[in-house]
Amino acid sequence: MKNKVIAIVGPTASGKTKLAIEMAKELDTEVISADSRLVYKGFDIGTAKPTKEEQEIVKHHLIDVVEPEVDYSVADYVDLASEKIKEIQAKGKIPIVAGGTGLYFRILLENYALPRIEANIDLRKELEKLDTDALYNELLKLDPKSAETIHKNNRVRVIRALEVTKSLNKPFSEVAGLKENEYDVEWIFPEIESREVLYDRINRRVDVMIEDGLVEETKYLLNKHGRIKNLINTIGYQEIISYFDGLCSIDEAKEQIKQNTRRYAKRQLTWFRKNPNLSFDI
Repeated sequence: MKNKVIAIVGPTASGKTKLAIEMAKELDTEVISADSRLVYKGFDIGTAKPTKEEQEIVKHHLIDVVEPEVDYSVADYVDLASEKIKEIQAKGKIPIVAGGTGLYFRILLENYALPRIEANIDLRKELEKLDTDALYNELLKLDPKSAETIHKNNRVRVIRALEVTKSLNKPFSEVAGLKENEYDVEWIFPEIESREVLYDRINRRVDVMIEDGLVEETKYLLNKHGRIKNLINTIGYQEIISYFDGLCSIDEAKEQIKQNTRRYAKRQLTWFRKNPNLSFDI
């Protein structure tokens, strides 16, 4: 029991937050978020962040960690999450890690080691100038194995893979090795009847986001931070920004959020299927 960790994983709108809170209450423990957008302050409605009331019911960690301007890396996440796991275990409790960012789970709780290469800001700036296709083609050329596992629209991960490859003059896929499992992990995937049920949940969630003030939240974040990368590349905010720019109506923006979120959920399902500890039918 000493190194026991419960991992609740799944796509967006699958009920992870509710399940994590229910289990944490039952076990008298705390939740560590594993979501790459919940770390950002102010990204609330658009990320379906657990409400203040939910966070008061059960203590949550790694939510509202940094301002949106910060390029929060997987290594940053793993370092802080590892600290929180140890803190919770020191209290004699079993930590619950819940979220939908597959890479966070892979590095934190699976036996996958991430290369610790310092950020090359100048190289990143050069790579960010490339459009998505050109960037992905560069990865295909230098590290086709990594290109098979990284979606071309995930510019952050493509850039990081290229950064490591170019810094070490060796493909990222070759330097990303394996390590011994540090924790005894119980993997849990929320029960979902079908893909159709999941997509319906996503559609209804987007409707609620609009009703709860997603447009106003996006306007506030734009005024406060400007068109920073982490805002314009986040589903929910990027579509509302297109509405502000007059590129679509609010109804069209809402439908685009639904479509992009469903596509993202599909990618999440593909990722989690690769985890041999998980089994699900949708």
